[in-house]
Amino acid sequence: MHADIVDLRQFYHSELGRMAEHSIAAALAGLWPTLPDERLVGFGFAVPFLDRFREGTERTFAFMPAGQGAVNWPTGELSATALVFEEELPLPDSSVDRILMVHALEYAENPRETLKEMWRVLAPGGRLVIVVPNRRGVWAQLDYTPFGSGRPYSRGQLTRLLRETNFTPGASADALHFPPTRLSGLLRLRKGFEKCGRLLWPAFSGVIIVEAQKRLYQGLPVAARNSRRVFMPVIAPQGVPSTRQRSGSVDPGAPPSTKGGKGFMPEPLS
Repeated sequence: MHADIVDLRQFYHSELGRMAEHSIAAALAGLWPTLPDERLVGFGFAVPFLDRFREGTERTFAFMPAGQGAVNWPTGELSATALVFEEELPLPDSSVDRILMVHALEYAENPRETLKEMWRVLAPGGRLVIVVPNRRGVWAQLDYTPFGSGRPYSRGQLTRLLRETNFTPGASADALHFPPTRLSGLLRLRKGFEKCGRLLWPAFSGVIIVEAQKRLYQGLPVAARNSRRVFMPVIAPQGVPSTRQRSGSVDPGAPPSTKGGKGFMPEPLS
């Protein structure tokens, strides 16, 4: 189950969220200093970090999973946001250079299928950066932050998953070495905690960040895949039946009812 877009926005507007954003952004800057004339896609809830990268890119998009919800981005400009299904991105093959996944993989229903879709849309030599909660860290144990829900990973688990989906893991980093406290006094010590954490307890960081490159020398099996979602139109949805309808009398002026009354709702194929 995805985190809700409202909860994600509220977290990053809080003092703890701003501190977390600064910590993760500093680690990302070490992996991706600049992205000149490249196409970048942020997947999940990556908008707190996209502003730092989009200057100089050829174009930047923010793709948000349907189960999460979406917000307009960038603020005050033409929207570059799309609400998407994570296994069916609205992009042609080999169409983007970089993908940044934040608050995404830990919520994926099928992580392998999601990463295969990232592989499909990445250009040859394209790079993917994934930010996931560290299963050893304190942040993954507390559910009042977005890092405390979903499926946390160890560095080894994430590396194996990337290799299984035809990515070559490369540079890595970690962030959130300070405790996820709401006390302002402790948050002021964040820089000290971060500095000590990188030296003394890197294995217990709040998040793991891994960069991987699209691998081309090992082919993926080609198989036709039908969409698992079917939209069923209903012309006149029926709500809760009225008292007269329960008793058998029907208003002659009422519109004809339809069985189910679900509207346009996606349902999985059997």
